[in-house]
Amino acid sequence: YLSLDRPSYTLSGGEGQRIRLAAALSSNLSGVLYVLDEPSIGLHARDNAKLIESLKALRDRSNTVVVVEHDEDTLRAADYVIDLGPAAGMLGGEVLAQGPLKTFSKSSKSLTAQYLSKGIQHPSRGSYRTITQERITLQKPTLRNLKGETLHIPKERLTVVCGPSGAGKSTLIRELLAPAVAATLAGEKIKNADYKKIEGLSDLKGVLEVDQSPIGLTSRSTPTTYIGAFDLIRDLYASTPEAKWRGLTRSAFSFNTAGGRCSACLGSGTIKLEMNFLPRASIPCDACGGKRYGPEVEPVLWKSLTIGECLERTFEEAVQIFEAQPKLKALCALMVETGLGYLTLGQPSPTLSGGEAQRLKLVYELSRGLAKPGGRDPRTQKHLYILEEPTLGLHAHDVLRLLGILHRLVDQGHTVVVIEHHLDVIADADYVVELGPTGGPLGGHILYQGALKGLLKIKNSPTGPFLAKMHSFCA
Repeated sequence: YLSLDRPSYTLSGGEGQRIRLAAALSSNLSGVLYVLDEPSIGLHARDNAKLIESLKALRDRSNTVVVVEHDEDTLRAADYVIDLGPAAGMLGGEVLAQGPLKTFSKSSKSLTAQYLSKGIQHPSRGSYRTITQERITLQKPTLRNLKGETLHIPKERLTVVCGPSGAGKSTLIRELLAPAVAATLAGEKIKNADYKKIEGLSDLKGVLEVDQSPIGLTSRSTPTTYIGAFDLIRDLYASTPEAKWRGLTRSAFSFNTAGGRCSACLGSGTIKLEMNFLPRASIPCDACGGKRYGPEVEPVLWKSLTIGECLERTFEEAVQIFEAQPKLKALCALMVETGLGYLTLGQPSPTLSGGEAQRLKLVYELSRGLAKPGGRDPRTQKHLYILEEPTLGLHAHDVLRLLGILHRLVDQGHTVVVIEHHLDVIADADYVVELGPTGGPLGGHILYQGALKGLLKIKNSPTGPFLAKMHSFCA
């Protein structure tokens, strides 16, 4: 679906990797070790089958092919599987199982083996929501390869938009629907719009695109500052008898202001070294040991931890540390639910991957729906949430967790639209929109929109046949 004049800087990581794979296939080299990191990213199941055949072709030329991958079809096609775990971050790093698939799938220690055997049962919440007549309607979208068929999105439901790569999914949702909703809610009119009309926005307050862009560019941004947990932690330390006796307020426990932060590194935890003819280097601060704080606040403890030591704990550990603090515990529990429990409270935001940043944004959005004493009912603030491929880099166990988060957003009264290739996400949707039948100029048709069960009956559906093969799918 790529045009010959497509600039290389506009390619995704997965597209660039597959182009290099194509070059390798044309070289006829043998005796080479090829290492690929999640080459299935951004691929429809039909295209993924072609990718697997390409990997097998490399192997058959007497090459060794090592693939880092979560995709189930790739795992099943492998000659040898190695599984690391048992969890992420500090809790990982152990080889749990390895061997041919037949041997590997019998492992009791491997979570991957268990999902290969049983899969994710659908619908994960027990039943699909009924489709109501309350809908967002985008009439006659015609941008790029879109053919003008009207789009319908049911409100307060989980909608998944699927189809082959290049079929027009992102164009329809991110480049047309999202700007149209935003402009209409703001009372603005888009000049020369590539659609006729948009309707059904009467009770929406806004549109939010939860993407994979970084949440912060400096080490002073952390997951706790982003989701609002850091202010609560500072209040907790400032409320201790020791802090009150020393006259320390909540500002003393901020690494962004003077009074409690380390005076050597100014609260960053690192010292930057200028290197002649080399990139600037960062090393842990000798004065505070990378903990960001000075001696003024060290005597103040919570659960025998200084605030610097507290920020070194993971969110999974923090659930226990803040057991008696309902709001803090709930925020940390949300991080665990989204599969981010392995992150530390004070981890610098620039070190997060795109997928981690996207899930962190989901936690922030969900945290707005937590019970607030005397606050407004969060259901009165209904939004349209748009996500593109939130499963990137996720293990099947974390995909199941992600589905729970998406359903929670819907249960709060929001409308959630996900652009996705992952079959487990499609199989859990209340409503499916499929574009196709191919990518590029021949794509752009809305082949189907409706309840998931109906997609299996569409003869020319690119996705339906792969859904029908899922042993964990209950139509």
